[in-house]
Amino acid sequence: MSGQGDPDTQDRLGATDTDPNEIVVTATRHKERLQDVPISITAFSQSDLTQKGIVGFSGIARQTPGVVLNERSDNNLSITTRGVSTNGYQAGLQSTTTVYLDELPLTTIGNSVTLNPNLYDVERVEFLRGPQGTLFGSGSLSGALRIITKSPELDSFDSSALADIGVTFDGGGIRQRYNGMVNVPLVEDKLGLRVVGFYRHEDGYIDNIGLNRRNSNTLKDWGGRAIMLFKPTDRLSIRLMALYEDSYPEDASLVTPSLGDRKRYTTIPDLYTSKTQLYNGTIEYQLNGAHLTSSTSYAHQDGLFVVDLSGTFGLALPFYLFDHGVWNTFVQETRLVSDPGGKIDWTIGGYYLHRDSFLEGRQTSTPEYLAAKGITGLPADATFNQFSSDTRSYELAGFGELTYHLTDKLSATGGIRYGKYGGTLDTYAGFNSQYFVYALSGISGPLARIPTAPTSTTYPSSAKASWKASLTYMPSRNLTTYVTVATGYRTPVYNARAGLVSTVDPSDIVIPPGATSDNLINYEAGLKGRFWDGKLTANIAAYYIDWRNIQVQANRQSDSVQFSTNVGGAVSKGLEAEITLAPVRWLTLGLNGSLNDAKITDLTPEEAAISGAVKDARLASPHVQGSLFGNLNYDLMGGAKGFTGFQVQYVGSFPDGFPNTPGKPSVPSPLFDYTDAYTNINIQTGIRIGRLTTTFYMENVTNSRAVTYVHPEAFIYSRYAILRPRTFGVRVGYNL
Repeated sequence: MSGQGDPDTQDRLGATDTDPNEIVVTATRHKERLQDVPISITAFSQSDLTQKGIVGFSGIARQTPGVVLNERSDNNLSITTRGVSTNGYQAGLQSTTTVYLDELPLTTIGNSVTLNPNLYDVERVEFLRGPQGTLFGSGSLSGALRIITKSPELDSFDSSALADIGVTFDGGGIRQRYNGMVNVPLVEDKLGLRVVGFYRHEDGYIDNIGLNRRNSNTLKDWGGRAIMLFKPTDRLSIRLMALYEDSYPEDASLVTPSLGDRKRYTTIPDLYTSKTQLYNGTIEYQLNGAHLTSSTSYAHQDGLFVVDLSGTFGLALPFYLFDHGVWNTFVQETRLVSDPGGKIDWTIGGYYLHRDSFLEGRQTSTPEYLAAKGITGLPADATFNQFSSDTRSYELAGFGELTYHLTDKLSATGGIRYGKYGGTLDTYAGFNSQYFVYALSGISGPLARIPTAPTSTTYPSSAKASWKASLTYMPSRNLTTYVTVATGYRTPVYNARAGLVSTVDPSDIVIPPGATSDNLINYEAGLKGRFWDGKLTANIAAYYIDWRNIQVQANRQSDSVQFSTNVGGAVSKGLEAEITLAPVRWLTLGLNGSLNDAKITDLTPEEAAISGAVKDARLASPHVQGSLFGNLNYDLMGGAKGFTGFQVQYVGSFPDGFPNTPGKPSVPSPLFDYTDAYTNINIQTGIRIGRLTTTFYMENVTNSRAVTYVHPEAFIYSRYAILRPRTFGVRVGYNL
């Protein structure tokens, strides 16, 4: 529940004519009122996003209870839901929260480039909390974020536009965002086209003193999408979509506080760029008694992952990573959903995903450093390690859910998903060297390039099932209560550098093949209520999560090579609440909040040694998080409408990982730290005259520099993310 409702049932300024719980969602693959869905879910309409200036994941996370966004840079981020994360990076691991754009999962692994898609002219955003493996697959261990694009209207021409110009104080520069939409009915009631375009140029707010560059983390992002809808009959619809987005952050958004306010240090820009193409065709057919959907998606993503890793050795020697990744993903999902109104509601479907991930990388020094140290034998670009790999993975699954209405008020639901997955890993010829040994020991002379032979590994196919069981009791249309038990898992992880021996210390750990699946079971009870004739709505959920065989990222001590493995178990328990009060039509107040306690509960001495974990160590999640918001709507002269709103967001402090050094039992990690507990305040006020809306806003009113994320690795010297400084701006919208 976002507190605003669907744009078709609310005032253009955000005043709700009906309970926001009346918004229709498809979280269960059935169309249902948010009020009736027996899971913990927050929904955002386009008007919510526009009014609050939400253009990406950060705004969604701050408005959703139990959710934390860990952002190093645009396109390099991960989402933690209900404390199910050992650190905010999840390098080399499948995400614990899946992000879907329509039917396509965008999330891959934690150290790849993940597009933060533009959120303009979307139908809605749904954030489902708790394991959603039955309907949404292996990556939704702790939840699923769904971005649902808007289809063309077939009976009328429509258009909209939104321009947002902001100024970030303390030298932060100008933030520009432009969006437009045109909807054209090509054949009335039969064929329509909807085209959306956007452009963002957002000056950064962090200075890179190593590059002598102000506002180095500037973002340039542009793209668009076109959707064509063909409805030859009342029963059949064919929807085609093409999307392109080119997102280019010019540097990462992490700082080193000891260098001064908003300062970072690298000698090359850290880049996480993404060029994404997405194509989808969806066919829907209304049968007698059931609705058939077939969705076919293909995505091509080309990304750069360029990082200054000199922090690994305390800036004592240059060390750079240049990765070029290409991800091709094909997804086919077919499902049949029963029509509402019967004694039994059911969903059955099949799912196939194939992902080809090609990675070409090199690690380099600098020619100047090599010359100064008398090290020879490397190529002109000072590459001392070159590698490439191609990982092909698949997931084939069948799923089904059935709800039996025992009475008019009591329903029982059961669901299961059985998935088979596997993959191959091909590594290609490259080379390694003893660059670190020479550089750290002061050895000069020729440096031999040690060839690495190509390998081909086929991983045994594995199968896994996730299931869900729940009871729902609705004593009236205004009250829904439920209890649910649901499971989730992640597929195995293959270490691309398995078998690699350290050139610094050959007696150190040999990189293992990978990590097996982890397993999670969630026990949840919830209540969704509408009281005082809709003036008060409240959603409350309590949960207990048992997480076993946890996939974690570890680092080899001698050369900091990352690898994935498994450790014992953890428990996450908490309470979430979303409350909206609308005592009069022109005033809405709301509170979204969560309490969470997530910690390691089971751990062997060997698992503690390799991971740095200790029993009772906290997971990467705040104990307390919440958002207080309000909207005031009023009439002005000449038929104009005025509005004022605010959001006060609080996030408690949480750790960046485990307290000890991996590979060195009982040695405190010098990287272990906590984020700040912080409060972020945003305000808006504006006027609507006809179809034109002008909104003046201020973000981060107190100009807080709170640390919102701490990077858990030694690779990088600048490891802390902060809030964007105070930003003033104006949004001018047409027909929104």
